[in-house]
Amino acid sequence: MNAQPAFTARQSRIDASVRRALIAAARAVRRNAHAPYSRFRVGAAVWDESDRVHTGCNVENASYGLTVCAERNAIAAAIGAGAKHIRAIAVASPTRPPATPCGACRQVLAEFGDAHTLVVLAPPTGTATDRRLGALLPESFGLR
Repeated sequence: MNAQPAFTARQSRIDASVRRALIAAARAVRRNAHAPYSRFRVGAAVWDESDRVHTGCNVENASYGLTVCAERNAIAAAIGAGAKHIRAIAVASPTRPPATPCGACRQVLAEFGDAHTLVVLAPPTGTATDRRLGALLPESFGLR
């Protein structure tokens, strides 16, 4: 994974209140998704190295290839706000079990996170599941 030298795995630990806040933010922004074609609304909230939360939702397009996933929109919002590293991401989907990020989103997460980046998968209600990015995307591609 593309680990940032100034950021260690220990710093990617997340306390319960931050985890709950990320899940709540992802579930809330999910309502704003533009998903007229698939009806599959997804929300995401990322936690950056400065303890800020950034959100995004999926935005579909009639030209399906132009659709942008919630995870990438949340990461773009974080980077646009000056973030350099993603500590954790919560992804809220309409399914049980909750959906995992697609391959493209996993690779973008690897660009700004590391193998220890927490990925919280949240169904519409109830208990969320935790994964580490390294388990979802082993041996990711990187140029660093």
